[in-house]
Amino acid sequence: MKNRRSGFLIMKNMLSLVGDLYPLMIMAVLIGSLGHLCASFVTIFAGFGLLAIIKGGNFYFFIKVILSIAVFRGIFHYIEQYLNHYLAFKILAKIRHLVFKKMRKLAPAKLCTKERGKLISLITSDVELLEVFYAHTISPIAIAICYMIFMLIFISRLSIYQAGLAFLAYLAIGCIIPLYIGKLNKDLGLLSRNKTGELNSFVLERIRNLYEVKQFKLKEETKEKLIEKSRALKEVDYKINKIKSLQEALTTGLVLLSSLAMLILSIYLYKKQIIGLYAIILASISILSSFGPFIALANLGNFLAFSLASADRLLDLLEESPIVEENLEDRQGEDFIKANIKNISFAYKNEEIIKDFSLPIEKGKILGLYGKSGCGKSTILRLLMRFWDVDKGEISINDENIKNIPSKNLRKMQSLLAQDTYIFNISIEDNIRLAKLDATKEEIIEASKKASIHDFIVSLPNSYESIAGEVGSGLSAGERQRIGVARAFLHDSDLMLFDEPTSNLDILNEIIILKSIKETSKDKTILLVSHSLSSLSIADQKIKVGDRRKS
Repeated sequence: MKNRRSGFLIMKNMLSLVGDLYPLMIMAVLIGSLGHLCASFVTIFAGFGLLAIIKGGNFYFFIKVILSIAVFRGIFHYIEQYLNHYLAFKILAKIRHLVFKKMRKLAPAKLCTKERGKLISLITSDVELLEVFYAHTISPIAIAICYMIFMLIFISRLSIYQAGLAFLAYLAIGCIIPLYIGKLNKDLGLLSRNKTGELNSFVLERIRNLYEVKQFKLKEETKEKLIEKSRALKEVDYKINKIKSLQEALTTGLVLLSSLAMLILSIYLYKKQIIGLYAIILASISILSSFGPFIALANLGNFLAFSLASADRLLDLLEESPIVEENLEDRQGEDFIKANIKNISFAYKNEEIIKDFSLPIEKGKILGLYGKSGCGKSTILRLLMRFWDVDKGEISINDENIKNIPSKNLRKMQSLLAQDTYIFNISIEDNIRLAKLDATKEEIIEASKKASIHDFIVSLPNSYESIAGEVGSGLSAGERQRIGVARAFLHDSDLMLFDEPTSNLDILNEIIILKSIKETSKDKTILLVSHSLSSLSIADQKIKVGDRRKS
């Protein structure tokens, strides 16, 4: 288990992302401090006005001052909020760019894990929660410090004793309470974010596999697991809400206690003839009107735990090393001639999947891989594409270790149809075009015909312009599968890797697609993975992959 970063280290790392926006942050702090001072001095000048009435002076002057300060309070507050949120969303945009840039380096291996829901949670809600840090944490802390210094100077002009009490009150509410509450929330914040990620992963997995859920009657099991995970998250949130209630009670109690203590101290000092009547009124009014910035800090203990937990998860991603370092060499690509898998062994998370496996791959052949579920058939395809590097042995293409082949050349040389076909909420034509961005409409239609999906597409009201729906919700599992096959045909690489290409198809479409694959193999090399030996009937050679997994 990894050691968690301290809150200070997390904040230090997140502040490093501010970059050239520091001048805006400083401006927001200064204007925010002025805004809070205006809010306090509206009340304080009312106190001066009261003293003026007692002495028989002119109260109308103070009314004008109070109205002017109130107007400036509104202006300063607006500018402060505008600057803080402009700053926050600029930084969030920067963070999203960093996250997606990092994901490109970590993919495709990172996306092959079962934690896709956690990644989605990180990219969306975790990044959004950082808005609390940048807009409602950095500036409020700095504003509270600046504000406190000014108010202590002002109150000390009345009495150093009153200033000392005010300092203790500010320290308790703005520092001790958030630190205490933050300590209580320390592990709960990260636990809540992780539970949210697990719930998202579960829901995403079930949505993508609705067909299997229905087919194998997993409705009740899915419902029970969903309730279980929701309750686990709810229990954590309940504990967090209890701590929030404690914080609110402590803050309110200290505000009342401090105000009462200031009044008692002021009366005592007055009786001792250390201060005058005006100091009682002004000190009591000053402390009553000055808790705003410190209450904001006290509330941070509730929200900052979530922000720091999200930032911790984000930093984990940004600091994660790619499983495979891309070969960025820029050289001309070459046609596929042959490949050779020689005595390879591979383990994933300390679980041995493949051991001493060898397979020569000749151009123009169809090779069928079969074996028990979990024996490593799909893994072999991904090792050929260098999602991961083998632990032992070597995979070579054209007598060159694939580690030495530029990644972009390797991608052009290969195409993969995975078991899960990702469909985006765009037109069917654009979904297919993802395999070849500069493809013409004619090329897309030809690939669709080979995949036995063309007739279905043209039967739709908008034909190829029809929107596929979120995660392909407007399509059946078989239709999504055939779009994936169309992508593979459109990419038109020399080495085509098919992972269960007919698993969601009826017998008629299976025959059509297998026929298309057979016809394509005349000038291509194809590796075909399937549980069903009947699907491998077109293979020139069938290879059984041994079962080495424990599960």
